Amino acid sequence: MDFLRPTTWEEALAAKAEQPEAVPIQGGTDVMVEINFDVRRPPALLDLNQVAELREWSLEDGTYRVGAGVPYVRIIEELGGPLPGLAQASRTVGSPQIRNRGSVGGNLGAASPAGDSHPPLLAADAVVEVESRARGVRMIPASGFYLGVKRSALQPDELIRAFHHKPATGPQYFSKVGTRNAMVIAVCSFAVALHPDERRVGTGIGSAAPTPRRAVEAEEFLRAELDWDAPLAPALLRRFAELCSQAASPIDDVRGTAGYRRHAIGVMARRTLTWAWNDYLGRRAA
Repeated sequence: MDFLRPTTWEEALAAKAEQPEAVPIQGGTDVMVEINFDVRRPPALLDLNQVAELREWSLEDGTYRVGAGVPYVRIIEELGGPLPGLAQASRTVGSPQIRNRGSVGGNLGAASPAGDSHPPLLAADAVVEVESRARGVRMIPASGFYLGVKRSALQPDELIRAFHHKPATGPQYFSKVGTRNAMVIAVCSFAVALHPDERRVGTGIGSAAPTPRRAVEAEEFLRAELDWDAPLAPALLRRFAELCSQAASPIDDVRGTAGYRRHAIGVMARRTLTWAWNDYLGRRAA
């Protein structure tokens, strides 16, 4: 197995162009586990941890551009205010050691349905910046990034450079069900983001379908029925939860049954929307 270790982004793109089968490592918290258990044996590893550019973030034209190598701990500590949903999800990732090494870019690269960062990225309409040496930069909306179980829209010669995330204009919440309280892969997860300026609500579902996904019908229902000047009607809340449950297409596995996951998605949808709405009304009243 070859081990490639570029120190600049240009070197990384060149290495990926020359060996498209090389598997990128950005933290290695997923890839190394698969290698250690002989689940995966790639011909080459492309270590991106030395590419300093990937560990930087900036605010450009009102949108945060966060490098693929910015670890979860920095998202929590430095971006928790403008990106609250993603910061909440980041707090649930693994152990402190993993949060210091793992990154959203690595989570995107793995494209696991259970990845904790995916639901808040979907709810907030994040965009993934990818690049190849031959074709340059592509911007892929999070809603179009996930194609199947651990499959993404990345082409063989492309690498994830950053993700783009607008600062929250309203409350955002993330909820996760696991078999214990820490260091656990999600049985299922859910994110909600209020966008008051646009009078709409974004959603994200994790670990309850072949890919992370939005509850599109639930979003459209709220866009049509939600009164942004009133408390949540119980009937509206129940219907939103039902539509979120219906958006999932879970399976039975060792962590939970399909029926349990579908039920839990509805519960989390109801709770997160309630939390977000109470925050929204509280901010207006303050």
